[in-house]
Amino acid sequence: MTHQEPIAPQPGSALLDAIRFDEQGLVPAIVQQCDTGQVLMLAWMNRAAIESTLSTGEAHYFSRSRGTQWHKGETSGQVQTVREIRLDCDGDALLLLIDQTGVACHTGRRSCWFHTVTEGHIQVMADPDVDPHTLYARS
Repeated sequence: MTHQEPIAPQPGSALLDAIRFDEQGLVPAIVQQCDTGQVLMLAWMNRAAIESTLSTGEAHYFSRSRGTQWHKGETSGQVQTVREIRLDCDGDALLLLIDQTGVACHTGRRSCWFHTVTEGHIQVMADPDVDPHTLYARS
């Protein structure tokens, strides 16, 4: 799958009307690298985060712990350019196909999915690519 251009902004998108947000006004978003299919992370989006994503072409999410919207890469530089947004069959989950700049995980790894379960034990299967302290030391 090859994607060359970021998504085109669609103000008043039918997507927003089709999403079944949960009782907190959120929808889970699975984030996948568009050319390799690697699953990079899971995040949450509210209506405002989706609108920001659609208008900028870069991923914006909602932090449940901080209670605020955030732009992926704002502090780390690890921006996600959105190539396509897909809605699942029930309308209650999104799939973002993106081009990831650098790493996606706050631990400094390419993907947040770096644990594996083998014979009942959790094992780390990828070391960090970047020291997370370095990622967030940007001014």
